[in-house]
Amino acid sequence: MYDPSVAGPLDQLTAPPYDVISESDQEGLRALSPYNIVRVDLMEGRNDGGSAGRYSRAASLLADWRTSGVLTTTPAPHYYGYELRYPSDGTHRRLRGLVGAMELEPWGGTVLPHEHTMSGPIEDRLRLLRATKTHLSPIYGTITGPCDRLDDLLDRTADAPLIANVRDEEGVEHRMWAIPGEEDVTSWLADEPLLIADGHHRYATALAYRDERRAAEGPGPWDRILALVVDAGTEEVPVLPYHRIQVRGVPPTGGQPVEDLAQVLASADDLHLRYGTVTKVKDTVTYRIHHLRGEPPTVLALHEQLLDRIAPGDALRFTHVAAEADAAVRDGSATAAYLLPGTTPDRVRRVVQRGDRLPRKSTFFWPKPRTGMILMPIDKPAER
Repeated sequence: MYDPSVAGPLDQLTAPPYDVISESDQEGLRALSPYNIVRVDLMEGRNDGGSAGRYSRAASLLADWRTSGVLTTTPAPHYYGYELRYPSDGTHRRLRGLVGAMELEPWGGTVLPHEHTMSGPIEDRLRLLRATKTHLSPIYGTITGPCDRLDDLLDRTADAPLIANVRDEEGVEHRMWAIPGEEDVTSWLADEPLLIADGHHRYATALAYRDERRAAEGPGPWDRILALVVDAGTEEVPVLPYHRIQVRGVPPTGGQPVEDLAQVLASADDLHLRYGTVTKVKDTVTYRIHHLRGEPPTVLALHEQLLDRIAPGDALRFTHVAAEADAAVRDGSATAAYLLPGTTPDRVRRVVQRGDRLPRKSTFFWPKPRTGMILMPIDKPAER
């Protein structure tokens, strides 16, 4: 963990997950502190090998922070309580779970992926993990629940002193507590399959790294991954949409015209498979609402019934910000935008249980745990 007495306030040291950070966001995070975790997670420079490569430099920087006391090794508790307080519809809501070292298992057993992964991000994360031998942030998964023992443990934990409290750039408050002792959480959750909400590429990376290290050295710390587990049976888990931006190809037709972007977003409905589109002909921007057949989630039906045919491969970009999709059509960089509703963990889980997966970038589980709140080294201690 960071030592704020050496590194400064935690608000200036942590970052969002690597895959939601834009280039301008990276610059802003680096400007906050010479110790911001983004300097390791997204090290600047070329991807070449050797000591000059950015992965090697990331590992060297992390090692320097440990040596200088920026990062400190604490007597490790068994688990951590993690709570996110976030603004929603004019009020503040809470999402909480348990952070710990989770045993890695192959996909499809008790660990359920719901989105397809891409080889590029896995290779990038694998090269970073090989160099740093450290998990920089937890993956995020949900169980069906409810698990009364877990809920009770988190209730009791909230009465203890905080060990970290960070307010991020979106106004989300990240609060963390240490949980000492040997709570038998593993037995509580033994029959609970974990649906990966965020971190598919990091989980796939950890599996690949584990297999490499096991082949050379057998079992070890690399058999585990840092994970935040949230009980969807007791917690309200927001699943926001990733909107689709079509950068080439024939724009969609049909649908019912509506007045503006706000009306599209108000009309989108996952249960009834309603989504919106934005198109532009000459200088006229048109907003429409469309209906699909079948069952939710809407994003899966949209791909199966339309997008996989008219916008395959790299014809799509993705954003969780509707205004960004709208702007891409307005400035002519996109031929259309598809504005989707959010969904629920249960609907996502049903897709997995019938043997399917959602298209890439289908769900935006929010809020997300912060990178750098807690780090987990996965190398054997040096012999003395």
